Amino acid sequence: MTPYEEPAPSAPAHGAFITPGYKAGFALVVSLFFLWAIANNFNDILIRQFQKALDLNRAEAGLIQFIFYIGYFTMALPAGMVMRRFGYRAGILTGLGLYAVGALLFYPAAEIRVYAAFLGALFVLAAGAAFLETAANPYIVAFGNPSRAEQRLNLAQAFNGFGGFLAPIIGGIFIFSGIEHSKADIAAMAAAQQTAYRAAEAQMVQGPYLVLAAVVVLIAIAVAMVRLPRIDPPAATGAKRESLFSVLREPELLGAVIAQFFYIGAQVGVWSFFIDFVKEVTPTTPERTAAFLLSFSLALFMAGRFIGAALMHKIAATRLLLIFALAGIALAVIAALTGGWIAVGALTLSSFFMSIMFPTIFSLGLKGLGERAMLGAPLIVMAIIGGAVFPPLMGLISQWEGALQPVMLMPGACFAIVAIYAMRAHKAGIDAAGSAPVPTIH
Repeated sequence: MTPYEEPAPSAPAHGAFITPGYKAGFALVVSLFFLWAIANNFNDILIRQFQKALDLNRAEAGLIQFIFYIGYFTMALPAGMVMRRFGYRAGILTGLGLYAVGALLFYPAAEIRVYAAFLGALFVLAAGAAFLETAANPYIVAFGNPSRAEQRLNLAQAFNGFGGFLAPIIGGIFIFSGIEHSKADIAAMAAAQQTAYRAAEAQMVQGPYLVLAAVVVLIAIAVAMVRLPRIDPPAATGAKRESLFSVLREPELLGAVIAQFFYIGAQVGVWSFFIDFVKEVTPTTPERTAAFLLSFSLALFMAGRFIGAALMHKIAATRLLLIFALAGIALAVIAALTGGWIAVGALTLSSFFMSIMFPTIFSLGLKGLGERAMLGAPLIVMAIIGGAVFPPLMGLISQWEGALQPVMLMPGACFAIVAIYAMRAHKAGIDAAGSAPVPTIH
């Protein structure tokens, strides 16, 4: 334990939102929520940018999300092991280090313009984000009175949503060059001109990721120096010795894992191809405008979290989840089967109705598990592997169909799985109220 890492007071000041002495540390931990949102939502820009810079089709570009979420999936449990052995500060610093290295690797990857090099950089960055996310969500609880932990987590969630809103704007301005050519125009270029164009587009990612790496390094230095509370692991219990996957015999948890897999697949699929979708159904819309529309959609997502939380005071969480899932189905169908700005508007609005799905499914899945919640929670988090499966699949189907728009029926089918889960949970009388605070990944 460093001189700056002290046990959190067993009895924080009555009602204290943040325990005196830990405000700077709290601000730094909250900034981590912003950082992984930037990393997640930059990918939606990269999918479009790499199609130009590296001459990829949609299926190939969809591997960006596949590799990123594989990084999350494989590193979540190792992150937990590091933190149990060395503490939360070590876990956060490891995550920031991996994040910075991954961002720095974008520079040589852009110089050589090898897709595998970009994917390797993304995997390292995602590993860092997995460490940060695994650490930050439970750590928020230690910074003040436990009775106000949910308020602190909601504040952190707001910064996560703000990062998701801001990322497409930053990417649209600093990654998209504003120079757009059709495939026919590019094919008509001389070989040297075509190479120069693609090289310039690839190098557009260097500046933003170098700045991102610098910011992460500065935060890491601050985290190494600031005073932070220490959380001692609880004593081993029979519940903790239980097999990690044996808890899946609980039907509520198993249903939540399945629902979360399909929800994350839908969410990542929609956002990954949002810019391509806008360009397909409204061909004259510039890429930067499409990126700003994605940012607006993510602002609706952020607003939906606050509005949904307020509605849950009057509407059962299971019923509201069902309503939002049905709305998601309807909007996906409209996006797939209509055209023009009606289709764009439907896909944009779908983010609002996705907003409550992850935390609500998470809470419902843990309801009634008691101490075994520490076993169930990682399994629901690991269900984000759906984000690795659906984007490449959607890209591949769009190649077969020759169009992206009909593929938006696939997120609609995913929302249908969520709706079925919500109906069953509602009939079983399960409610998210009173469950533990939940992490926010997207």
